[in-house]
Amino acid sequence: MLKILVTGYSGFVGNVLASQLKGGYQLNLLGRKPSNLGCVYTHSIDSKSPYSDALSNVDVVVHCAARVHIMNDIARDPLNEFRGVNTLGTLNLAKQAAQAGVKRFIFLSTIKVNGESTTGKAPYRAHDQRAAEDPYGISKAEAEQQLLELGKQTDMEIVIIRPPLIYGEGVKANFASLMHFVGKGLPLPFRSIKNNKRSLVSVYNLVDLIKVCIEHPKAANHVFLASDDYDLSTAEMVALMAKVQNKKNRALPMPVWCFKLAGKLFYKNDVIDRLTGSLQLDISHTKNTLNWSPPYSVEHGFKLAAKKPSTK
Repeated sequence: MLKILVTGYSGFVGNVLASQLKGGYQLNLLGRKPSNLGCVYTHSIDSKSPYSDALSNVDVVVHCAARVHIMNDIARDPLNEFRGVNTLGTLNLAKQAAQAGVKRFIFLSTIKVNGESTTGKAPYRAHDQRAAEDPYGISKAEAEQQLLELGKQTDMEIVIIRPPLIYGEGVKANFASLMHFVGKGLPLPFRSIKNNKRSLVSVYNLVDLIKVCIEHPKAANHVFLASDDYDLSTAEMVALMAKVQNKKNRALPMPVWCFKLAGKLFYKNDVIDRLTGSLQLDISHTKNTLNWSPPYSVEHGFKLAAKKPSTK
């Protein structure tokens, strides 16, 4: 039975992954919360921590832990903060993994490595040149480059997965807020935003892809983009959120130019582009290389994302 180390196991992706791996693999878990899913090691992801105990006899590392993208980051030097965990911490863990004889290192990256928008452009592809723009994306891009170089210098196989926005039960931030407002029946002004397209990935499809990458021989030393392979406009997203909550879609048809004008007036062009622009992924390389297709529908993920948190 293969032994897997999952970092960030208490996070949104890591928890679903560890839960699905339990029983089929021996699990080591890197983090700070107790768990009955595997053996827990309480180490931080940084440039200095030792991981020899957590890496003992491990065959595959799935590295989900990260300093995640933060809206309105107040850190004095955000790039330095992101690099400390996402670049230097990742490389520290990977180097020790290679020394410990780990066969494969799977790195959960981000589509932000490719850029912020495909508005007016073709969908991003796995082999496109990296073009990260914000500190989070830059830190992940630097980690990717150094991991691939480490793979060339050692016998450890590197697998990189770049997802877009991830959703599912327990999702937080903007997706959860929008789902909540739609569920309240509020008349949101998004009906006219129907010409953009956004790629998303449910956590269940992403975890299925990670599971394939753990053992698939053709996954070694590849970069894979992940999505549900079904892109939505903002208007379609809101309509589906209403449907899965058995609510009437009360979205109003405010012209897109109004949003763009507001973005210019309030210096929020980046926010407006995320709302009205496109960000699409071409996952043909992932599907063809791994003979994989997303097993779960977008509606399946939206239904679970709409579930109310337990009050127990």
